[in-house]
Order: sequence, then structure tokens, then C-alpha cells
Amino acid sequence: MKRIFLIVLDSFGIGEMPDAANYGDEGSNTLGTVAKSPEFSMPNMAKLGLFNIDGVTAKTPCAKPEGIVARMTEQSAGKDTTTGHWEIAGLISKKPMPTFPNGFPQEFLKAFSKAVGRKVLCNRPYSGTQVIQDYGDEHMQSGALIVYTSADSVFQIAAHEDVVPVEELYRDCEIARRMLQGDLGVGRVIARPFVGTSGHYTRTSRRHDFSLEPPQDTMLDVLKEAEYDVIGVGKINDIFAGKGITEFVRTQDNADGIEKTLEYMKREFNGLCFVNLVDFDMLYGHRNDVAGYAKALTYFDRQLPRILSAMEPEDVLMITADHGCDPGTPSTDHSREYTPFVMYGKNLAQGKNLGTRDSFSDIGATVLDYFGLSGGIAGKSML
Repeated sequence: MKRIFLIVLDSFGIGEMPDAANYGDEGSNTLGTVAKSPEFSMPNMAKLGLFNIDGVTAKTPCAKPEGIVARMTEQSAGKDTTTGHWEIAGLISKKPMPTFPNGFPQEFLKAFSKAVGRKVLCNRPYSGTQVIQDYGDEHMQSGALIVYTSADSVFQIAAHEDVVPVEELYRDCEIARRMLQGDLGVGRVIARPFVGTSGHYTRTSRRHDFSLEPPQDTMLDVLKEAEYDVIGVGKINDIFAGKGITEFVRTQDNADGIEKTLEYMKREFNGLCFVNLVDFDMLYGHRNDVAGYAKALTYFDRQLPRILSAMEPEDVLMITADHGCDPGTPSTDHSREYTPFVMYGKNLAQGKNLGTRDSFSDIGATVLDYFGLSGGIAGKSML
């Protein structure tokens, strides 16, 4: 029984990439920022070698790290969740996914409104928590959908659960997903249900992402074709539009994601368990909450011994990220950063630093190599 547990700490960047200035992200360093917080403590990741990675100066390197580490470079054009995860899985996106800093075209909105039978409000880049405060009352009175975007390639629809039942909101998002193709082909359509009363609206955990389907096969498809299990935890199934996934479970938050991962570790399966822990990005990075981000990393680190102790002899643990989101910069958006790669297995060598890699896709190539597969995806195995 061979298993890989690949955990993405969503937005945990470790320093600006050489082209960061092209994205307005010069000086960004998510790890560097949060490591200065008194709430930050990651001794278990330190033992695995987090602070031994190229360019990381946040804390003292470990004298004898137990893991294998590398600094990962994003080759794809962009800095969003979908692009980052696709590249991890061996698909490099040469063209950035479209963004809409001035809102979506009126022609599209008219067609969308007609298709769903509701008018729309807002149509601007907006904070997801602020948009429901500013437009929530009008939405409650009119029943119109709150449509907004961000610096990312997303089309988001917010609706109160008492006005638009969640299943109807999901249906509306599916309609938008089918319509948003080609030049309008955003990476994700996101359902953002909320509850509460005027002045006290809050988003619920029933968010749902509707992603573009990857345009070519990834490591997930190669594994599935070879009859390995491919388990998605968190929003992994959404990011890949179900392509290459054999089983999935959604999560409410990081703690739930860790517990569900531990549940899978108790089960017998042969293949990959691919996990996304989104709170770092969604709750703290985008809200410039340095202390909250640091606390979330500290919580993950404290759970890490449980994960390590649950590993079987042939299990491999990989920990990485999909982009940065430095909570200490004026920007509330993702940042163009290197990401960490930390790998541990009882049968793997210890203390190896593999330097700076050319692409996130080396992770996907490494996963396939461990199972004796190739599959023609991008990347070079680190084994």
C-alpha cells in the first residue's frame, strides 16, 4: 500500500519571485511577515526543514532537518488558486486567466440575468465580507443577485439563504459557469451564501466553487487511469472540476480539513490524498490579518505530529502552497511568490535540500514517479 498525502497551505508564499514587480507584488513575503508575529510558532515544520529552504531567513535553519525541501517557482502566468494547483498537478498555464477590474460586460450580465430569472447588483471588484454589508439590504428587498469579482479570475455570486435557497444559488453558478467561456473564461465561479440581518450579515460555510475544467490531463488523470485512488479534501474537487478525482470530501475550515485527512490516514487506499487548507488565504491573507494568519500556521504545526505519527512505512507527506498572499502589504490580493516544498517519509532520505526548482509541476512529476508512472505531464521528479 503506497500513499501520498499532498497538503496545500493555501497562499503560504515564502518570498517574492523575480517577476513579482510585474504583478505589483515587489517586496511580498508571506512567511517573512507572519513569522514576525508573536502568535507564530512552527517548531515541527522547522524540524522538517522549512527554514532551510533557499531564500528563507525568517527563523534559524535546523541543524539536522528530517525532511527533504525545495523552493518552488511558478512557471504559469498568474497567481491564482486554480493556476497554482493546476501547475502543482503538472499543467502549466501560458496565458493568464481573465480578470475584470471594471466589472463584467453588460451584454453578458443581461444574458445571465435572463437565464437565471433575477436581476444583478454591484458588478465591481469588492471585498466579499464588505459587499454583503453594502448591498445586502437591497438584495433582501429586490431579490437581485449580488455579483462581484476581485483581482483574481473569479465571478462571485452572493445571496442570502432566506432569499435564494442554496441549491438555487448553486444552479445559478452552474449557469454562469457554462456561459463564462473563452475570453470570459474565469478560473472560478463562486457561490457565496450568507445569513443574518441588516448590519449583521455573515457568510456561511456553504461556499461552493465551480472551476474551469483543466484543458489537458494532469497527474490526477494519470493516477486515475492507472487505477490508483485520487482523493480530494477541501476544495480540490472544485479546483479540478472533478477531473481525475475518484473520491472527495468538502471541509468547513482548516481544523475540519486536518481531521478529515487524519480519517483518510486510518483507511486503506492506494494512491494520492490531495488536501487544500484554505483558511490561510480566505480568512487571513485577503483580510490583512497577520496575527490570524500566524495563529493558523501555529495551529497546523501543532497538529503536524498527529499526521506524522499516523503515517505508514510507505507513506509520503508533501506540504506546499499554490501562491502567496502577504497579509502585511497594502494589497489584499494574492502575491507572486516562491512556495515551499517539504517532503517526509520514513523510507526517504533526510536533510536534503533540492534547491530552487523550475516549476511547481515538479511536485506532480514526483508524485507520479513514486507510483512508477510518467504520463507526459510537465515537471521533473525530485526523487
